Amino acid sequence: MIPSTLRRGLVLAPLAALAGCNTVVLNPSGDIAAQQAHLIVISTLLMLLIIIPVIALTLWYAHKYRASNTEAEYLPDWDHSTKLELVIWGAPLLIIIVLGLITWIYTHKLDPYRPLDRLDANRPLPASAKPLVVQAVAMDWKWLFIYPEQGIATVNELVVPVDVPVRFKISATSVMNAFYVPELAGMIYAMPGMETSLNAVQNKPIKSVGFSANYSGAGYSDMRFSYRGVAQGDFDGWVKSVKDGGGNLNRASYLTLEKPSIKDPVRHYASVDNDMFYRVLNRCVADGVVCMDKMMMDDERKAREMAMRSMPQRAAATRLAQANGEVCTTPNNSVKK
Repeated sequence: MIPSTLRRGLVLAPLAALAGCNTVVLNPSGDIAAQQAHLIVISTLLMLLIIIPVIALTLWYAHKYRASNTEAEYLPDWDHSTKLELVIWGAPLLIIIVLGLITWIYTHKLDPYRPLDRLDANRPLPASAKPLVVQAVAMDWKWLFIYPEQGIATVNELVVPVDVPVRFKISATSVMNAFYVPELAGMIYAMPGMETSLNAVQNKPIKSVGFSANYSGAGYSDMRFSYRGVAQGDFDGWVKSVKDGGGNLNRASYLTLEKPSIKDPVRHYASVDNDMFYRVLNRCVADGVVCMDKMMMDDERKAREMAMRSMPQRAAATRLAQANGEVCTTPNNSVKK
């Protein structure tokens, strides 16, 4: 026989394990992440309105109609109740409608491409506020952050000033990753040859981490970076210290950095080529490689020229006439529309 004190201890033991949990997802310090946390809480509570009564009624029915309870009401011919059907189908339907409406509103409100209109729930965004642009590149298996306006770059370290809108431009070098800073905002995919965006703001000084939330190979689990939200003065001092540290991220050093590596330490570059992110995005950092945008424009031009050459002259004349608002059947017989 297990003593009652020990039984209570065994029941409460799993709760002790929860003491090590980090609740940053539900209690972040960035406004976008905080709004997403609100949506999670509201959605959970709405769903619990159904889950809790269903579980409670299941246990109640199982207890009431147990085999040993011979006094329970027995209705062998019962087969329908309109009131019960309305409750069973009506309540979940109402919750789904409310849940869908709230999710639709938050989906548009928290669109990562949408510029911010507030710093937090109590402060609108000042008209004079200028966003900090950060270009984030997911590599194998590290993160490169380029600050184009400051002219610096870092590896595995992201620093942003508090209460300043931050506009991320995100891409990748080889495979798809996902940029995720739980303190700041939700997860955004990073894909090679494509640019995704994220607008966010950090509201409190914080020291945390960010990582890739999408499996991308052998070094995925160590693809983490240091994240700090600091006061504007500290951010300016950090930028100055990076500039004083030296180092240049040019095309040659980028190609060396791009090689796969795991657990890379934090690196700083005091300067970076102005078109580095453009070349990363268009996959033309190496010498002699044609940039994707120029290649696509050239292909489009060639395809258009080939189509024009292969198009019969009469059809070309008809299309040209249609574009001008008239259809010419013969040179001397035109029909005005």
